[in-house]
Amino acid sequence: MKKLLLCFAVALFGLTSINAQNFGLKAGADFASMKLKADGDNVSTSETGFYIGAFVEVEVSDSFIFQPEVLYVSVEELDQIAIPLLAKFPVSEEFNILAGPALGVLLDTEPGAKSFNFGLEAGIGYDITENFLLEARYNMGLANLLEDAPSGYSIKLSGFFVGLGYRF
Repeated sequence: MKKLLLCFAVALFGLTSINAQNFGLKAGADFASMKLKADGDNVSTSETGFYIGAFVEVEVSDSFIFQPEVLYVSVEELDQIAIPLLAKFPVSEEFNILAGPALGVLLDTEPGAKSFNFGLEAGIGYDITENFLLEARYNMGLANLLEDAPSGYSIKLSGFFVGLGYRF
């Protein structure tokens, strides 16, 4: 599954780079949380980590840009390859809104844990200059990462991302 998802990411970037308006790199902080639900109890933990990756902006119209990304996300001992597939809507010359699904592959999972993750992502962006950008996004994890989880048991990952990017 990991190889299939990584091949999909490489193919996606290969195809979109043909029509790409901009290619860029980004990095920043990830404020991650893990929620465990078991027998009606909820336990949350939070950790801070980092992310680094690449993105492509494909202008579909004046009011819609498709922005796929491939990010390496590292928090404590939990590493993930994240693939947000975002719709970007310019609100003004500098500000934009981002929203879309996000896929992920957890690296080095423990026995009893799933490695495929998915969720929804939404946020805002600010173009500091033509090349530099600032983004803040929230990723709401939807996948239950417990393998063969009994009813009422789940582990879900979410995260708040803040970072800088550079367009070439």
